[in-house]
Amino acid sequence: MNFELFNCIWIVVALATFLILVVFKIRAPYGRHSKLTWGPVISNKWGWFFMELPALILMPVIAILGSAPKTNLTYTLLLLWAFHYFFRTLIFPFQLKTSDKKMPLVIVGSAILFNGVNGFLNGYFLGYLNTCSLDFTSIHFIVGCTLFVTGMFINRNSDRKLIALREKQEGYQIPRGGLFDRVSCPNHLGEIIEWIGFAILAWNLAAVTFAVWTFCNLIPRALNHHAWYQEYFEDYPNQRKAVIPFIL
Repeated sequence: MNFELFNCIWIVVALATFLILVVFKIRAPYGRHSKLTWGPVISNKWGWFFMELPALILMPVIAILGSAPKTNLTYTLLLLWAFHYFFRTLIFPFQLKTSDKKMPLVIVGSAILFNGVNGFLNGYFLGYLNTCSLDFTSIHFIVGCTLFVTGMFINRNSDRKLIALREKQEGYQIPRGGLFDRVSCPNHLGEIIEWIGFAILAWNLAAVTFAVWTFCNLIPRALNHHAWYQEYFEDYPNQRKAVIPFIL
């Protein structure tokens, strides 16, 4: 199948998934939304590990083994991708203080497909189609890297605050401080910003496809978290939005 056509189909799937999740308010059954009615389950930690592993492996391997010449753009994108997914696969899952939490294998399987396809598309472009070099003074590099680093900082700082709350072992609490005073899910906001930055830096369809999928996957998740907070805590701050300050 034509590479551009495959990306376009995958974007349509992302948009359709977004509409289904938002319109029907489907809450993926893991984390605070866990349910035992979705079939066999696995430990949260190992679920996260297996979900993220395909992206960590596929994209770098395909990009490096591909026949296209390796440029400074190739190595820059590989470095950023590996830096993100090394942490998400091998460090983040084992920082979680959720030893009693489980997630359905069907969620793990769908995430493996999601990360596998996006990892393949980005790896294939760099490994077989990319011939571009990167001008380190270009607007693509400056804006893209700034957004990527900013988004990663927001994401990791927010995750650290959430993990710290769980360490107290006092049940669910209202997270406070930083962007949590503006939105319920700054960790999701950070990841969306991160991959928009990656798409601007990469300036190719595969990276844009992944940014679209990140948005379509995390916005409904953030809306569900926000609704859960409002249901669970009677004193939940009214001024907070779900994921985008002052907007959504």
